[in-house]
Amino acid sequence: MRSVNINNKCQRIRTWLYTVIENRIGFGAGWVQNHIAGCPRCQQRLASVGKVALAISIIKSQPHNLDLWMRANTKAIGVLKHSLRNCPKAEKLKAVLPEPKVFEKCFKYKNSIANTAACIAIVFLMKVGVFSSMNKFQSESEKIVRQYYTSQIGEDLADEIFSA
Repeated sequence: MRSVNINNKCQRIRTWLYTVIENRIGFGAGWVQNHIAGCPRCQQRLASVGKVALAISIIKSQPHNLDLWMRANTKAIGVLKHSLRNCPKAEKLKAVLPEPKVFEKCFKYKNSIANTAACIAIVFLMKVGVFSSMNKFQSESEKIVRQYYTSQIGEDLADEIFSA
């Protein structure tokens, strides 16, 4: 019983030390590199961490099927002890598939959506621009025609024509 508590305590301390070293000092420090060069246990642990980091970067850089998550969970569960491998939560993890986010689902339609939005914007700008220009054009034209009639037939007759 006492060895279990010691192992848990050692594991917590190792995890804490690893986090402190990684966050504050970094693995590039000279004394850390010297220790790793002479300690087979640390070499093995860091090699494992490096393999995991490399595997994750490879997975991120290559396209993959949607069942990747399910396959990864199945492999991870396979290394657990027998009692954990057969629990209900482990069975759920073996069958889980990722659900892409709404944005990811629409990603293949991005060009169509962008083109549609651009067309709507152009139509909107045209409508606003054309109708405001038409109103301005109409009022300016009316002023010019009224001025013409005023000069040709007189102001009272022009008022009578344009008041109706």
